[in-house]
Amino acid sequence: QVQLVESGGGSVQAGGSLRLSCTASGRTFSRYRMGWFRQHPEKEREFVAAVFWSSSRTDYAASVKGRFTISKDNAKTAVYLQMNSLKPEDTAVYYCAADLYGSNWQHWGQGTQVTVSS
Repeated sequence: QVQLVESGGGSVQAGGSLRLSCTASGRTFSRYRMGWFRQHPEKEREFVAAVFWSSSRTDYAASVKGRFTISKDNAKTAVYLQMNSLKPEDTAVYYCAADLYGSNWQHWGQGTQVTVSS
């Protein structure tokens, strides 16, 4: 079993920055990729960013590219999302996710709220 715990959400004004953290525990010896998703109220969950554990390759949604940076800490089995130049439309619940096998996202955190005011 894998447990993912997010932290770092909060409220910020437009143009500000926040850094989200996600720490993985449990069965984490096999990690294909970890990532971040977000869900706006009354909308489906959407992909934000991902990092491949062995290659460190990163992927971003077009809406956040150039503003958000995903990074990882191998020793801590943690992944981070640095969010700069935040916009009101970035307001959402952000979820950490883990894909251990390269198939789909099997494990999810509980989510952390990010609110950006104009």
